[in-house]
Amino acid sequence: MPRPARKTDDGPRKPGVREQAVLVSRGNLLRAATKVFARHGYAGGRVGQISKAAKSYDRMIYYYFGSKEGLYIAVIEDIYRRMNEAEAELALDEHAPVESLKKVVRFVCGYYRRHPEFVTLLNNENLLQGRHIAKMESAQRYSSPAISVLQLLLAAGAAQGVFRSDLSVRDVYMMIAALGYFPQSNRFTLSEFLGQRIDDPAAAAQWEAFVVDAVLRTVLRQPVPQDSHSPHGETTLWQKPPPPPHPEKSSSATSA
Repeated sequence: MPRPARKTDDGPRKPGVREQAVLVSRGNLLRAATKVFARHGYAGGRVGQISKAAKSYDRMIYYYFGSKEGLYIAVIEDIYRRMNEAEAELALDEHAPVESLKKVVRFVCGYYRRHPEFVTLLNNENLLQGRHIAKMESAQRYSSPAISVLQLLLAAGAAQGVFRSDLSVRDVYMMIAALGYFPQSNRFTLSEFLGQRIDDPAAAAQWEAFVVDAVLRTVLRQPVPQDSHSPHGETTLWQKPPPPPHPEKSSSATSA
């Protein structure tokens, strides 16, 4: 395993050639495992499939991760880490809590759409009743940044008299996560049930605007001003398409 970089007078030491090769090899296995587990689930994902996709060897999986389960836990940890890192790049300003909260909501909705493997892996883990994430020592560490960002924005907005002061950050977080997650995790069944694609760009943008509006209506002290246009851009009421007509009975059946 690579050793931590030692600090020198010129700053942290860059990884050497061997250490860099280890990082690349381990990263390739993680990326390959993410795709395989997202497609086949934990039970269906095979070590051989993963090592082949990573252009590596089975023994390297056991060397870096100890077991198939260890690799799966590392994949779950890695998808959370990457989402946190992406969120950390948002330009948020506590002095502008409304606009910053909009950015957070749009980020969450957009991240789920851009990373369907994230949603699929979490679906799989929930089917397994979270038995692997329970073994992940850093699970709450990865939830803390997202909660902390919301806590900061809600507190700043309440101090400015913009947001309600009786809000639970946990509830607001779950509201945003649920409204962003559900359409993505159920996009295939919802599209069939509703009779229209909910994951095309126009429908996704409409839903994202609706979620932003819903969250603001929840957290703002004053209601969102009404105008002549729906906040999510829809100008007509949607109606579910009628079911297809039943096939006509054959002539032989009607003449009997």
